[in-house]
Amino acid sequence: MTAQGFAVIDFETTGLFPGGHDRVIEIGVVHTTAHGLVTGQWETLVNPNRDLGRQDIHRIQAADILEAPRFDQIAAQLVELLRDRVIVAHNASFDTRFLLAELERAGYAMWEKPPVLCTMQLAREFLPGAGRALVDCCDAYDIVIEQAHSASADALATARLLEAYVLSHPTWEGWDENLLEAEQVTWPNVNLPPAEWMKRPAASDGPPPHFLERITVKLPEHAGPSEFTDYLALLDLALLDRQLSVHETRRLVERAAGLGINRSSAEQLHLDYFGAVAAAAWADGVLTDAEVADLYAVGDLLAIDTSVIVAALEPPNEPASSTIAGHFELQPGDLVVLTGEMSRPRTDWDRDLAFHGFTTWDAVTKKVKLLAAADPDSLSGKARKARDYGIPVVAESWLLERWPGCH
Repeated sequence: MTAQGFAVIDFETTGLFPGGHDRVIEIGVVHTTAHGLVTGQWETLVNPNRDLGRQDIHRIQAADILEAPRFDQIAAQLVELLRDRVIVAHNASFDTRFLLAELERAGYAMWEKPPVLCTMQLAREFLPGAGRALVDCCDAYDIVIEQAHSASADALATARLLEAYVLSHPTWEGWDENLLEAEQVTWPNVNLPPAEWMKRPAASDGPPPHFLERITVKLPEHAGPSEFTDYLALLDLALLDRQLSVHETRRLVERAAGLGINRSSAEQLHLDYFGAVAAAAWADGVLTDAEVADLYAVGDLLAIDTSVIVAALEPPNEPASSTIAGHFELQPGDLVVLTGEMSRPRTDWDRDLAFHGFTTWDAVTKKVKLLAAADPDSLSGKARKARDYGIPVVAESWLLERWPGCH
């Protein structure tokens, strides 16, 4: 890899649809090398000259953006931060559509599309079985998002996720292909004096995420084409408030048409989405009154048949136990993930497990057979992910008992 590297972006916006009146209100940019190492970070609020939309999600107040620059005032700096780099984002379809729309609105339309990598779509290949949400993918690598729905924090977490992808799959040909393509893209020349970028004020404690925002973290990936995943990700955002405005429903129809999704496919996607919501609600074995109400609300918004909603209120079949059974044994070639500060150096465990025919792995996916933790009650992202997948979580002592020679 010889190109400059990657530019990871994240936008907070007033809404979901850049083709209409929705605007960017915060930008986060993180530079990494071609190998994923973070080398720089920038962020700014943006004055959209309109209301701020869903403030309960992005938690940006009108007073915060009064002195913030407009997008056209920071376009020159932004273009230079992106020039000759591969753009990376989580749900990149969302962020790049806003980027191109804002550049065009400012009079600097792109005549060729820059290379873009989506960490959400790449998870289908690198983290099979992971959910769509950024936090869900980050959990697989124990990457912590310090302040979710902040452009800077989300961009940095996405950059860390990208680095994990590169380190775990260094020979994937897509890295070099996109980096070489980035060198050939012509970006517009924005001849404006630089404007000062302005960070958002220090965050204050906000309300906890509501039910739908929490359960979408654990929804599984959809097995269909990437266009289906883009549509489902848009549903994740549109349904956060358990409402669909006339504007949102119209735009969803337009987006489906743009992705080539017909009515029949959309109906099946809605049905699959509702089924995943119901499964997530039942994950703890209990369905509360609030969860029942939310299932009815989501079902109604997605035009799910009443009989399907009622059936979803019945307890599902008992999930398979995630505890270690007496007959559990690792087999040669099995993947083992380690987490926490163990008593032995990680390199020693890598060596000894390899000697016994096992492979230590960086991320928790459904292909992993066992998670060994310094503390079996660990609350790390890897441990949460393992429990979600029904992967046994054991203490380091379990490994030592099985292979006493590991000292």
